Amino acid sequence: MTTDYLHYPYASQRMTTVANKGMVATSQPLAAQAGLDILKKGGNAIDAAIATAAVLTVVEPTSNGIGGDAFALVWTKGQLHGLNGSGPSPKSISIESLKERGYDEIPKFGWIPVTVPGVPASWAELSRRFGKLSLRETLEPAIHYAEEGFPVSPILSKFWQNAHAQFKEILTDDEFTHWFETFAPEGRAPEVGEVFRSKGHAETLREIGDTDGKSFYQGAIAEKIAAFSAKYNGYLTEEDLASFQPEWVDPISVSYRGYDVWEIPPNGQGLIALSALTILKGFEFDHKESAETYHKHIESMKLAFADGQKYITDHKQMSVAVDDLLSESYGESRRALIGDEALTPLPGQPPKGGTVYLATADAEGNMVSFIQSNYMGFGSGLVVPGTGIALQNRGHNFSMDPEHDNALAGGKRTYHTIIPGFLSKNGEAVGPFGVMGGFMQPQGHLQVITNMIDFNLNPQAALDAPRWQWVEGKRVWVESTFPSYLAEALSRKGHKIEVQLEKGAFGRGQIIWRDHQSGTLFGGTESRTDGTIAAY
Repeated sequence: MTTDYLHYPYASQRMTTVANKGMVATSQPLAAQAGLDILKKGGNAIDAAIATAAVLTVVEPTSNGIGGDAFALVWTKGQLHGLNGSGPSPKSISIESLKERGYDEIPKFGWIPVTVPGVPASWAELSRRFGKLSLRETLEPAIHYAEEGFPVSPILSKFWQNAHAQFKEILTDDEFTHWFETFAPEGRAPEVGEVFRSKGHAETLREIGDTDGKSFYQGAIAEKIAAFSAKYNGYLTEEDLASFQPEWVDPISVSYRGYDVWEIPPNGQGLIALSALTILKGFEFDHKESAETYHKHIESMKLAFADGQKYITDHKQMSVAVDDLLSESYGESRRALIGDEALTPLPGQPPKGGTVYLATADAEGNMVSFIQSNYMGFGSGLVVPGTGIALQNRGHNFSMDPEHDNALAGGKRTYHTIIPGFLSKNGEAVGPFGVMGGFMQPQGHLQVITNMIDFNLNPQAALDAPRWQWVEGKRVWVESTFPSYLAEALSRKGHKIEVQLEKGAFGRGQIIWRDHQSGTLFGGTESRTDGTIAAY
């Protein structure tokens, strides 16, 4: 008997998960369970988030890894903290240097788009400041799965095979050999249910745990990364690694119909979600399944994206202030541009003044919204020999236009797609939410937030609802489950509607809500992937 684990001919229904001691929601069952085990062992939501994130580097390498970046929003003792764990470009890189090498644009693969990885330092910093267990204890489940192996899940196998098919055609240079040795040791991607192991990954995680992450930036691991870079004329050096520190930041927010919606400030694109909500809150909606409702949502997102892609970069080098982009007056001026017909978005002039996502909560009231990524799946296509470290390619987002806010420069953080979200009301935590998936992320944030706040959908239903994605100009993708009558009505308004059969383009989300009175937790997870919730 041959069973197709990607064939589901019958509609299924997932209910909201309810618990009160602890909850972990993410895209891989083994990772969620690892986080829950840490909670039961005496760890808190922060420890659980680190453990879950570390396991995800092992059991979902198609979306994230040790060599990527991370961001976190942490609610503890009645306060929300933000951690920016994105690394800068190498100090020696420049637009002029790339042009001398013959580049007119930044490539997707190889050493040029590699930026300093922020994941290990982010784990260590979260553990140091808020964790109850040692970093080594929280990394133990990930070390186990890397060393002993794990059975590959259905959606993971699909994306792994897609990546292998692409990489074997385009990554033919010697520097990419180690990717194939690490992730396709049998000359192919693993099948569903096949056990995959990565001894080098386990050894790297063990060393990160034993040194509280220091070896990655100023030790044996750093030396291996820098030597690999030097061998292939990369820009990344030991000095770049040694000088990196994650940054604690003040989260930014907007008020939306009585709730406060929180995001990490730039260089992340969470600003786009908040800008769209600022525009959108000037409208009233009678019901969700209306062409007029979708039209205004799409138009608001287009205008917010136009601004975000023009202005978002390293916060120290933005030409406009975040507060100006989120001001009521600027939101009103952008809202006035929305009419009955689809528009082609252009950035405004405000007055100047990949990826995996997880959510955790514990019985003490701590809650974490955490996201990490290598970008574009496996990232740069580079794996540091013998370590399991797949390096990210975040530098691909830099502009080669020296006049652009996000122009490439040495030691600079680029526009970043990965964004954790958090919701509060009247100074009390409601909970973490997120939707991963490149430029879909702020669009996913807008959709799940409005689903919950405007249309009273529970966390699971808010995630299950059919999604749309603005692509460019007037092009809008919709899922195959998106109602055809609404697609036709939007088309009549000038939107170029394209139905997509591939669900992966529409992101993967997780939500945890806490009832302030009872402390009961309500969780929703993603039906578009191998998502699950572990709770007790």
